[in-house]
Amino acid sequence: MAETITFADFERVDIRVGTIIDAEPFPEAKKPAIKLTLDFGAEIGVKRSSAQLTVHYAPDQLIGRQVMAVVNFPPRRIAGFPSEVLVLGVPDENDAVVLLKPDLRVPNGGKLF
Repeated sequence: MAETITFADFERVDIRVGTIIDAEPFPEAKKPAIKLTLDFGAEIGVKRSSAQLTVHYAPDQLIGRQVMAVVNFPPRRIAGFPSEVLVLGVPDENDAVVLLKPDLRVPNGGKLF
């Protein structure tokens, strides 16, 4: 189990729901990945992310899907691509990523609490 944190620590992590509006292969990445463009609504806007999702997801299957992402990490450059948010997932039995998503459709930008 991870180190115990305070509720204030949890509040510092800004996790929001966004809708994938574009997804394309990312052959330049060291590990198989997909370039994502996500809409987080008016407050946050459109952001991009690189995600290692190729085991369970093809780019065309991701368009329109809502996902959860950390939106307040500093941007990173991955093989020249600006990754601005961290899309969240959990490992399956073989450590491949399974995306986290809301159970029902919700407004983009909704904050996890």
